[in-house]
Amino acid sequence: MAGETIFIIDDDLDLKSILRMYLIKEGYRVITSTVGIDAVKLVDLHKPRLIILDILLPDIDGYEVCRLLRQKTNAPILFVSSKEEDFDKILAHKIGGDDYITKPFSPAVLVAKVQAHLRRSTAGFQHEYVQTSKVEKSILIFQDLYIDKISCTVKVKNRHITLSAKEFQLLCLLAENPNRVFNVEQIFDMIWGEDSLGDYRTVMVHISNLRKKIEPNPSEPIYILTLRGMGYKFKASDQ
Repeated sequence: MAGETIFIIDDDLDLKSILRMYLIKEGYRVITSTVGIDAVKLVDLHKPRLIILDILLPDIDGYEVCRLLRQKTNAPILFVSSKEEDFDKILAHKIGGDDYITKPFSPAVLVAKVQAHLRRSTAGFQHEYVQTSKVEKSILIFQDLYIDKISCTVKVKNRHITLSAKEFQLLCLLAENPNRVFNVEQIFDMIWGEDSLGDYRTVMVHISNLRKKIEPNPSEPIYILTLRGMGYKFKASDQ
């Protein structure tokens, strides 16, 4: 993964300098910004593979920056913040964040998280847990839903849908295993892995976000179904 561009958006100059040093040591290219609006513009120019984003910025907060970034990129977004409330963590995931790291933290731990997220968001999206033939279909079509695993493209009725990296991974996991039931713990382990804390509410938030984006009526889903007391499954047909 060395050589990938990492974008740090934080106005803490000391922290930014330390993270930059650690990431460069691992072979990454690092760009930085202290201002949210400037950061949104820089994403188009540098096309980073992963973004580290603080919540408290001098112009607009990190939540708004995340919303704007999700209109431009599916790169993993790792929130870093001194805010410790569950509300902040849930909101960060709900608007498209892929991880939430509370300050203070070890730079080495953050670098490990960066590496883990980059591994999981690699284009082509192959997983060890998918038991399929060697030649997999790269395009999945279910009624009005179109998924291209190679280009990481999702369309509903030919309209492009913007998903975060974790939302796309979650959708692919379910769609590649139609009618198979996954419980919350299984989904969390497969998508977030051992590098993340076991907050299983993250799964429910991402399921809710996916339904809002791909379902004709999120309150009565036709693709991602809930089996009470069991988990979730992707319904491939009306059968």
